[in-house]
Amino acid sequence: MTRTLLFAGALSALLVGVVPAAQPPIPRYIDKAVADPKRPETDRSRDADRKPAECLAFAGVKPGEQVVELLPGAGYFTRLFSDIVGSKGKVYAVAPPRRADAPPDRPDPAAAVQAIAGDPHYSNVVVMVGKMSDLDLPKGVDLVWTSQNYHDLHNISDLNVVDLDKSVFAALKPGGIYLVLDHSAEQGSGFRDTHTLHRIDEEAVKKEVMQAGFELLGESAALRNPNDPRTAKVFDASIRGKTDQFILKFRKPK
Repeated sequence: MTRTLLFAGALSALLVGVVPAAQPPIPRYIDKAVADPKRPETDRSRDADRKPAECLAFAGVKPGEQVVELLPGAGYFTRLFSDIVGSKGKVYAVAPPRRADAPPDRPDPAAAVQAIAGDPHYSNVVVMVGKMSDLDLPKGVDLVWTSQNYHDLHNISDLNVVDLDKSVFAALKPGGIYLVLDHSAEQGSGFRDTHTLHRIDEEAVKKEVMQAGFELLGESAALRNPNDPRTAKVFDASIRGKTDQFILKFRKPK
């Protein structure tokens, strides 16, 4: 009877995707990257909310590694990755092209990371501009990372997100890590809120990524906020910068 109950509990945990993971210690090279005086104040001012050291330690990024960052935005994590992997590593920042119908005053999505790559301090950053539906990622990389924007992939009309996840799978070396960090939507909402609230249901993300062949290695609670009702748009003043966020660590099987 005891064995039966233990098996049933383990099976139940597996089915709901619960993979507990303790927060690993923060390596010195990550602390050093976060403390780098070259980081702009606009980034530093967000550290208390974004907890970059905890997130990067959970991902397990190390000096000398090859990192792909999908949709890097203004480059908050790009600079950190650059410092951590160092001269023997490489950071591939993958940004979409400017839309033909974009308003003239809207910045080019790649402009910010192109400016970072042009700074000699971040000479290991390579900017790749291309449609998310037609990715040609470098092969044999150690880590593919996307933060606060996996939900946006579901807002691209010509993109099958499982196909993108398969491209990520193909790019990673065996044992490589796919890290997905995003704003939590209500449990069971699936992809309903990706465009309206810019949130996504983490269980839907797990199922989708695992369809591409990944195994779920762990989850981090570093950015959890139980006081977020997950019903407001992430840009709403009542919750901006304080949303409940999940961090999922997937691995390409060895």
